[in-house]
Amino acid sequence: MHMDDVFELRVRLGSRFFNNNNSQGYFQMNNQTIQNFNSFSFHPLIDGGIQKAGYQTPTPIQAQAIPLILEGHDIMGLAQTGTGKTAAFVLPILQKLMASNRRSTRALILVPTRELAEQLYTVIKQLSQKTKLQSMTIYGGVATFPQIRKLRSGVEIVVACPGRLLDHISRGTIDLRQLEVLVLDEADQMFDMGFLPDLKDIIKALPAKRQNLMFSATMPEEIRSLANEILHNPKTIQIANTQPASTVSHSVYLTDRENKTALLMALLKQAEGKPVLVFSRTKHQATRLAEQISREGIRATALQGNMSQAKRQQAMEGFRRKYFQVLVATDIAARGIDVSDIGYVINYDIPDTVQAYTHRIGRTGRAEKTGQAFTLVTKSDLYLLRIIERTIGKKIEQCSVEGLTLTMSIDEGRNRKTPMKHRRNNTNSRFEKRSFEKRSNDNRENSRGASHEYRSKSNGRPNGHFQHRRHRNNNNASRPAAQ
Repeated sequence: MHMDDVFELRVRLGSRFFNNNNSQGYFQMNNQTIQNFNSFSFHPLIDGGIQKAGYQTPTPIQAQAIPLILEGHDIMGLAQTGTGKTAAFVLPILQKLMASNRRSTRALILVPTRELAEQLYTVIKQLSQKTKLQSMTIYGGVATFPQIRKLRSGVEIVVACPGRLLDHISRGTIDLRQLEVLVLDEADQMFDMGFLPDLKDIIKALPAKRQNLMFSATMPEEIRSLANEILHNPKTIQIANTQPASTVSHSVYLTDRENKTALLMALLKQAEGKPVLVFSRTKHQATRLAEQISREGIRATALQGNMSQAKRQQAMEGFRRKYFQVLVATDIAARGIDVSDIGYVINYDIPDTVQAYTHRIGRTGRAEKTGQAFTLVTKSDLYLLRIIERTIGKKIEQCSVEGLTLTMSIDEGRNRKTPMKHRRNNTNSRFEKRSFEKRSNDNRENSRGASHEYRSKSNGRPNGHFQHRRHRNNNNASRPAAQ
C-alpha cells in the first residue's frame, strides 16, 4: 500500500490526530467503520490468507492501527483482550515484508510466554499461508539446535521469548542486522515480569532505524513511562478503555478457606459441560485442583510452569478440542490461551492486581460472545475486591450457594480501609515504582529458563509482591528459582 492509498483511506475513515500535553499522538475515528479488509488494499496473497482465515469486518483496533502502521509510525495499542490486537500488527507487517524478497529476519515479535508465542505463530502462519514468507518461534524448554537450523534456512518473522532469544544473540546464531519492525506484545506483562534488562540488551543488538509497535490489554502509568524509552513519537490507540469486556458478567462468592474447593465443585457442576478456565495462584495448587476435579468425574487438566513444553501443549490442545472441560491454570501459564468459546472463568484465588483480573476475565466473552466470571473471596480478600470494583466502575454482584458461602454482606467489607501491609498490592502505588527495577534485576537470571513464572517462597504470591523486606534486609538472598 502506497502512502497516497493510506492517506485516501484515512480521509475516507474521517480519522484525525491530536496531541495531548505530552505531545503524544492519539488516533480517533468518527462513527464510520470499515466494512471489510478490502479497504486496506493488501497484497492479493495476503487477502487470500485473510479470506482463508474467515476474517470479515475489521475490529476497532485493527481499523485504527493498520493505517498507522502502514505509514511507518511507532504504535502503542491499548485494547481489551480478545479484540484482535494480533491481526492489527501482523497484517501490516506482512504487507511491509512483501515489498522485498530478502530471506533474513526483518520482523521480531517479543512475548512473555511460550503459549503466547505459539498462539501468535499460528495466526501468522494462517494469514501468510498464501505467501512465501517464513516464520518461526524461539523459546526455552525445547532443544536449541532445531531453532538454529531453522534460522540458518532463512526466516522473515521471529516470535520469541526474551531469554532464549538472548542466548541466540550471544551465540551469534541469529542475525538481526536487517530488522525492520520490533513488536512487544503483552507489553505490561513483559515489564511486570522483570524482562526490562533483557529487553534493553536485545534492543542494543537491533538496528537503530526500525519501527516499534507495542500492544497490550493494560498499560499502567509507571509502565507507560518505561515504554516511552522504546517508542519514538508513538501514536497511541486506545479502544474504549482497558476494563474487562462488557460481554462478561461478574459475580463474587464470599466463603472461607475450608469451603473454597467444595464451592468450586458446586460451580463447575452448574457449568453444564461448557469449557471452564479456573485460575489458581500457585503451580502446585493448580495441579492439586485439577486432580480433585477429575476425581469428581469432570475431565480436567492443569497448565502450569513446572510442566514440560510437550505436556503444556497437550493440555492446551485437549482443552481446545474439548477433551477436557476444565483447565486449571496459573496467570503466567495462561497467557496465550486462545479458546474463543470459554463459557466461564473462575478465580479460585482473587488476583493480586487489577491488570491480572483484566487478563483473566479476558479469556471469556471473546468475539462478541457472552461469558461469566466467578471470583471466590474470603474476608481477607475484600480490600482487593474493592480495588477491582473501582477499576471496572461497578459493584460486583454477590451470589451464594447454600452451605458453602458466608451469610454476611460484602458491603460490610467494601468500606474497610485497605490494611497497611496490603496497600503495596495496588499497581499504582509508590511501592511498585520503587521496587520495579529491583524486581527486574531479580528476574533477569530466571528469564532464560523453561518457564517465566515466579513465586515468593514465603507466601506463594507472584514474585514482586510482598518482597520488599527481603530486598531491604538481605540483598544477598538467593533469587527464586525459575519454575
